[in-house]
Amino acid sequence: MPDTSTGSSGNTAQPSRRTVLAASAGATAALAVGGTSYAAASDRDLRALISRMTPEEKVGQLFVTRVHGHSATAPDQADIDANLRELGVRTAAELIARYRVGGIIYFTWAHNTRDPHQIADLSNGIQRASLEQPRGLPVLISTDQEHGIVCRVGEPAALFPGAMAVGAGGSRADARTLGRVAGRELRAMGVRQNYSPVADVNVNPANPVIGVRSFGSRPDAVASLVAAEVAGYQGSRVAATAKHFPGHGDTAVDSHYGFPVITHTRAEWEKLDAPPFRAAIRAGIDSIMTAHIMVPALDDSGDPATLSHPILTGILREELGYDGVVVTDALGMEGVREKYGDDRVPVLALKAGVDQLLNPPSLDLAWNAVLKAVQDGELTEARLDESILRVLRLKAKLRLFEEPYVSQAGVSDTVGVRAHLAAADRIAERTTTLLVNERRLLPLSRRRHRRLLVVGADPASPSGTTGPPTGVLAGALTELGFTATALSTGTAPSAATIAKAVAAARDVDAVVVGTYNVTAASSQKALVEQLVATGRPVVAVAIRNPYDVAHLPSVPACLAAYSWTDVELRAAARVIAGRVRPRGKLPVPVLRADDPARVLYPVGHGLSYQP
Repeated sequence: MPDTSTGSSGNTAQPSRRTVLAASAGATAALAVGGTSYAAASDRDLRALISRMTPEEKVGQLFVTRVHGHSATAPDQADIDANLRELGVRTAAELIARYRVGGIIYFTWAHNTRDPHQIADLSNGIQRASLEQPRGLPVLISTDQEHGIVCRVGEPAALFPGAMAVGAGGSRADARTLGRVAGRELRAMGVRQNYSPVADVNVNPANPVIGVRSFGSRPDAVASLVAAEVAGYQGSRVAATAKHFPGHGDTAVDSHYGFPVITHTRAEWEKLDAPPFRAAIRAGIDSIMTAHIMVPALDDSGDPATLSHPILTGILREELGYDGVVVTDALGMEGVREKYGDDRVPVLALKAGVDQLLNPPSLDLAWNAVLKAVQDGELTEARLDESILRVLRLKAKLRLFEEPYVSQAGVSDTVGVRAHLAAADRIAERTTTLLVNERRLLPLSRRRHRRLLVVGADPASPSGTTGPPTGVLAGALTELGFTATALSTGTAPSAATIAKAVAAARDVDAVVVGTYNVTAASSQKALVEQLVATGRPVVAVAIRNPYDVAHLPSVPACLAAYSWTDVELRAAARVIAGRVRPRGKLPVPVLRADDPARVLYPVGHGLSYQP
């Protein structure tokens, strides 16, 4: 990249490659003076770099933390206040100076991701703040850009269908394209580590935390798509992260709020949970994220996997042969905090075999606890050096030592360009799944069904930049030649809201209703039933879980979109209008609502239109 790339906040040139190398490797003069590239650095070179680091600098390299604000040096006052309250510093630059952290994670709610050009500026500011420190090292910037229902960077970046939608498409080429394109865009904004793909096999329909974030319920299919997406991301020189080891797919407890226990036997784990992680390792995965779950068959100590030496070192390192970076899931989640205090968790995670400690609730407490463990001899510096070496290897592989900065021109040329948006649309069209189509109601006819009412749930946008779903569907259908009106009825419509929707339905030719996590007791079910009772044709679009269809026996047509981001909703609209044929196949079984032991629609179910 050019030595004089600039950010939109000013025209000051970034340090050149030679300057960065000198700053990063000042303690290892032979590397800088000799012009050796860290991208090709040997472990001996990196160990020499580590040997010059202070204990405090070493501890800092193990942490990946949040920080509030759109700028590394001049965030808004509300973000300064939040940083002071949570981190004891005002800005990202102060955070780096105090704790010398090795990584920073971006969140929408932390106001890190307003738009692509701002994100690039923030990334450059973070790198500059770190490289200006004595023995300064580049920062590994990460985020959770899974696409679908978990997405931190929004429009105008290209947003792709989520994992279960990709599973419905069943195309390794599409999974690889998603990773390649999304990786290019993240890299252009300075994000070099993505916490994706989800490698969990969703065998439990009641799973409240994974669900449509998983590619599906068949281990072999999930493994294939995980490997393809890893190849895409890492081909774009962004570290992919398979999560959540050893497998979070069979739980009815959300580890953000409780402590899940997975009761699989060792044989069941090998058959159900392990294959996607094995595939990711074979694909050369750069990092693997732990799960805050207990798996007694793998470790009967009662510890979560994040803190389990038998699981992380015994199985992941020794049995599966993985020697890349292991990052914890967020340490503020209840699943890892139930048994031990926040001062013990990071120490125990390192003893278990973790390399990166992600987002502890109190960075100061966790950072000092690790430092004290080293000073007291509970953790040796050699143990820290082992993890730091893995982190530095990854930074070298990603060319962060040579190319820590990004350019505004690179953002303009890469993020949200027409080819990327078209790729997302094409992939989405191959994922929409037609579950029910009585009497060939679909596709709707612009002649017989010109006037449409779109009702249903309007959950908040995953990235804060898309939706609302009813408006997106209505707008897309109008563009396709219908006259569609949107009426938001929510996830728990009241009797009055249902009555309003029913009254509006009598004035149209057909109704499209977006459903969101319908249950037997959900008033969404009553909404659909009363709309069907009007005699108007009703099309349900499950905008999250495909399992909704089991609770809607009266609906004459039902589609699964797997997420409510615009790209998936627009694809569903094109299917409804007959512009494209539905091609998706269920990647999970849908069980009967009245008898969950029986399958209503099996894996592979998916209708289409006659040619």
